[in-house]
Amino acid sequence: MNRPLAPLLLGKLIAILALLLAPAWPAVAQTQDDEVQTAWRLLDYIAVDYAGAVSNGAVSSPSEYAEQSEFAATVAARLAALPPRPAQPELVAGAGRLQRAIADKADPAQVADIAHGLAASLLAAYPVPLAPGTPPVFARGAALFGQQCAACHGVAGDGHGPAAAALATPPIAFTDVERARQRSLFALYQVITQGLDGTPMQSFASLPTDDRWALALFAGHFAFSDQQAAEGERLWKDDSSLRALVPDLKTLAGTTPAALGGRIGQQKADALMAYLRRHPEAVAQQAPAGSPLALARGRLADSLAAYRAGNRRQAGQLALSAYLDGFEPVEPMLGSRDSALLAHIEGAMGEYRAAIQQGEAPDAVARRVQALDGLFDDAEAALSPDAASSLSTFLGAATILLREGLEALLIVVAMIAFLRKAGRTEVMPYVHAGWIGALAAGLLTWAVATWVIGISGASRELTEGFGSVFAAVVLLSVGIWMHGKAQAGQWQRYIREKMAKALSGRSAWFLFGLAFVVVYREVFETILFYAALWTQGNGGAMLAGAATACVALALVAWAMLRYSRALPIGKFFVYSAWLMAILTVVLAGKGISALQEAGIVGIAPLSSVPRVELLGVFPTVQTLFAQALMVIALCAGFWWNRQKAARPPAAQR
Repeated sequence: MNRPLAPLLLGKLIAILALLLAPAWPAVAQTQDDEVQTAWRLLDYIAVDYAGAVSNGAVSSPSEYAEQSEFAATVAARLAALPPRPAQPELVAGAGRLQRAIADKADPAQVADIAHGLAASLLAAYPVPLAPGTPPVFARGAALFGQQCAACHGVAGDGHGPAAAALATPPIAFTDVERARQRSLFALYQVITQGLDGTPMQSFASLPTDDRWALALFAGHFAFSDQQAAEGERLWKDDSSLRALVPDLKTLAGTTPAALGGRIGQQKADALMAYLRRHPEAVAQQAPAGSPLALARGRLADSLAAYRAGNRRQAGQLALSAYLDGFEPVEPMLGSRDSALLAHIEGAMGEYRAAIQQGEAPDAVARRVQALDGLFDDAEAALSPDAASSLSTFLGAATILLREGLEALLIVVAMIAFLRKAGRTEVMPYVHAGWIGALAAGLLTWAVATWVIGISGASRELTEGFGSVFAAVVLLSVGIWMHGKAQAGQWQRYIREKMAKALSGRSAWFLFGLAFVVVYREVFETILFYAALWTQGNGGAMLAGAATACVALALVAWAMLRYSRALPIGKFFVYSAWLMAILTVVLAGKGISALQEAGIVGIAPLSSVPRVELLGVFPTVQTLFAQALMVIALCAGFWWNRQKAARPPAAQR
C-alpha cells in the first residue's frame, strides 16, 4: 500500500507548490522584462552618447567616458543574470566586445554598431512589448509635456526650461537633430518609463502606458519642422513603397530616423518621421491590427535593418519569422484565390533568406524586400473582401480538396488493391483504420486549432515536411518491392514461400501507420485551407465545393479499384511500382521544401528551374538533390530486381 500512495502524495505536493507559486510567475516575468528593457535602454544610450565621450581615439569628456564604461559593465552584468536562453552566451560575449571597444576608446561609429546590434539581438532573444496597442494621441502628448517636462526641457524642447539652470546635468535638447536621428520612439518611451540613472530624469512609470507613449511621440517630434512634416505627408500618400517600410506601429516605434535614412536617404527619412510622429494614426490606418501581412512587412524591414548592421544571424531569423508568422497564416486563403501569386511569394521569400545566407550585397537584399512589398500589395488586393465570391470559394474548396486528396487516395487505393490481389482481405481493416483514424485526427486538429490553440507556421511546415519525407522513404521501399514482384515468377514464389507471414502482426500495423501518415498529412493541410475559406462567409459554396471534390475522388477510387481487378497480377505490380516511384519523388521534393520553409533545411535557389508544385519540383538545390537521390535509389532497386529475376530460381533462394 505504501508504494501506490507515494506517487499520489508527491503529485499532490507538486500541485500545492504550483498553486502557491503561481501568483509569483507574473512578477517573475515582469522582472525579466524590466531587466531586458533596462539593458536595452543602456545600450541605446551608449550608442547615442558615446560620441560625446571619445573623439579621435582620445577621451574628450572624462565624466562621460566613466559613465559609458559603467553603463557597459551594467549591461554585461544584467545580460549574464537573465534566465538561460540559447542566445544568452552570444549576448554576454557581445557585451564583452562592447566593454573592450569602450576600453580601447574605439571609434564612436564602431561602438554604436556594436551597441545597436546587441540591443536588437537582446530583443530577439528576450521579446518585450515594443509598441503601443493603439496610435498615441499627439495632443495628449503635448498636454503632458507641458505639465511634466517643459520646466526642465523647455516649452520648445530645446533644454532651456526655467528649472534647467539649477540642474547638475543639463536636460536633453530634443531639438538636437543629430541626436534625434539616433533615437527611436521606443528608446524615448523607455527613458520616460524608467528614468535615467545618475541624472535628474525621474521615472514616469506611474503614468498610464498610453500617456507614456504619447509623451514619447511628442518629445520625438521637436527636431523636425512642420514644413518637413508637410513634405512627409505628401511622400507618405504618394509613394506606396515608403508606406511599406513603416507597415505598423511596432516598426514606427522601433525605427530611428537614421536607420530609415540609410534606406531612403536622410532628407526623405526626416520628412517621413516628422509626419508620422505627428500623425501615427496614418500607420494604423494602413495596417489593421493583427494583419499577418503587416507583420510580414515589419519583420522584413527589421531583417533588412539587422542585415545592414552586419547581424546576418538575426536577419535570417527575422526573415524566417516574416514567412512563418506573417505570411504563412494567409497562405491557405491566398492559395484558394491566386495560387500563382502564392507560389511567387513563397519563392521570393525563400530567395530572400538564401540571399542573407550567402552574404549578398545589402542594396541587392533591399531590392528583394522592395519586390516582396509589391507582391504583398498584390496579395492584399487578392485577399480583400471584394475579391471573395461564391464562385471563387466553390472553386477554391473543390480544387484544394482534389489536389490534397489525390496523393493520399492513390496510395491508399493501391494498398487496398494489393491486399485484394494477394487475397489478404483480413488485413484490410488495418488500412481502413489508418485512413479513418487520420480523418478523425484531422477533425480533432481543426477543433483544437479553432478553439484551444493556434497552429504556428513552423508546426504546419514541420508536420508537412516530416510527414512527406517519411512517406517518401516508405514508398521508396514499397515501390522497389512491388517492381521486384512484377518480374516473371517472382509473385508466385513469394505467395508460396512468404506471404503467409508477411502481412501478419507488425506488417499489418505498418500498413496502418502508412495509411494514417499519408492521409493525415493531406487532411492537416486541407483543414487549414478550409478554416481560412470559412472566414470569407461563403460557407454554402465551400461545402458545395468540398462535396463536389469528394464525389470526384470517390469516382477515381472506384475506377482504380475496378480496373485493378481486371489487371493481370504482373501488370498490376508494374503499374503500382511506377505509381509508388512517382509519388516517392514528388513527396521527397515537397517534404524538403516544407522543411526549408520551416528553417530546418537551407535554401540554394536555382533560377533556371521552373516551379511545378504538382510534381514536387521546386527551384532549389536541396529539393532537386533529394529527388535525384530518390531517382537513383529507385533505378538501383529496379536494376537489382531485374538482375535477380534473371538468375536461376535456385540462386535466388
